[in-house]
Amino acid sequence: MKPQPHVDLMVPVVATDHFLGPVHAPVTVVEYGDFECPNCKQAAPAVKLLLERFPQRVRFIYRHFPLETLHPHALRAAEAAECAGEQQRFWPMHDLLFANQDHLTGPDLRRYALRLDLDMARYDAELRDEVYRQRIREHIEGGYRSHLKATPGFFVDGVIVDVSFGLHALFDAVEAGSK
Repeated sequence: MKPQPHVDLMVPVVATDHFLGPVHAPVTVVEYGDFECPNCKQAAPAVKLLLERFPQRVRFIYRHFPLETLHPHALRAAEAAECAGEQQRFWPMHDLLFANQDHLTGPDLRRYALRLDLDMARYDAELRDEVYRQRIREHIEGGYRSHLKATPGFFVDGVIVDVSFGLHALFDAVEAGSK
C-alpha cells in the first residue's frame, strides 16, 4: 500500500475557488489572504512573479481569511471581491483592493465596483444581503482547520509553506514541486 503524502490543507481545491493559471497545472498554490493585511499586500506582486516565472506549471488559488479583530474592513472587502467575482471580475477587484488597501470603506468599495463596470444594482443587493458571507466564513473555517494563525497563509500542493522569513520559500517549494 502506497503511503499517503503529508497534507496540511484541510479543504481541498474545489471548482468554485478563484484561480489563475491552468486548471491542470502540476503545482497548486493556495493562499489564504486578507485584503487589509499589509503582508498580503506585499505578497501580491510576488504571486504575480511566481505565475510569470512558472507559466503553465502553477495554478494559484485565493481564499479569504479576513482577520476581523485586526482589520475592520477586511470582511466587507472580501464580500465586495466575491460580488465582483460573480460578475467575472474577481481578479481586477482583488488587485484594486490591494492597491488601495488604506481605503476600504463601503463608499470606497462601491467606487471600485463602479470602476470595474459591475452591475451596481446587483452589487448593492448582494452586499446588502451578505450573499457571500457564508462562503467567506467557510474559507475562514478551512483556514483554521488547516492551522493558519496569520496571513498570508500559503500551501503548495497541500503542504503549508512558512513565508515568515520571505517569499523565496514559496518559490523554492513551487520549484521543487514542478520537477
